[in-house]
Amino acid sequence: MNLDFAFLNWNVVSSFVVKGLIFSVQLTLIAMIGGIVLGTALALMRLSGKRWLVLPAAGYVNLMRSVPLVMVILWFFLLIPLIIGRPMGAELSAIVTFTLFEAAYYSEIMRAGIQSVSRGQVHAGYAVGMTYAQTMQLVVLPQAFRNMLPVLLTQTIILFQDTSLVYAIGAYDLLKGFEVAGKNFNRPVETYLVAAVVYFIICFSLSMVVKRLQKKIAIIR
Repeated sequence: MNLDFAFLNWNVVSSFVVKGLIFSVQLTLIAMIGGIVLGTALALMRLSGKRWLVLPAAGYVNLMRSVPLVMVILWFFLLIPLIIGRPMGAELSAIVTFTLFEAAYYSEIMRAGIQSVSRGQVHAGYAVGMTYAQTMQLVVLPQAFRNMLPVLLTQTIILFQDTSLVYAIGAYDLLKGFEVAGKNFNRPVETYLVAAVVYFIICFSLSMVVKRLQKKIAIIR
């Protein structure tokens, strides 16, 4: 097998790839923000001590964490249109799926972050007349986010890698862009190798940023 990267027209390849990269980044950012918001709510439910809140939240988290992501993607893409009576589209289906799926993982991260905050600070909040919601909002959650920020960003890097799974429903992501370029040039092996290098560069660079951030947070502590 002869590899011929010179055969590829990089201007044409980039036109396919940039479109997919934009969607991959959009999907990552939307799923990250939505997942953290929903995950924080799930974490608070699990820590509330109220059975009617703990059980549904725990059930949701355990279900999502026990099922392969690609299966969840197919569930939403194939079953939700049957329920609502109209197709969602691959991109919208991917956004909804990733947000709901990642919320389970962000929930566990946030739960650990909340539990890492000293109970003494919680009691201090109550002592000055704060409610549970005010104590969480003003005292606990800001510290939990700071403590868990490197882990949250690491999970986001994993989320970016997982966006390649949307190929299963035909969404046009970064990997799909390389696939289309490979078919156009009849050089699938070369374009997949380039795709691997691009994913590595992006994820490795983000990992270095997270490591630096982790060191800065450690110094602040």
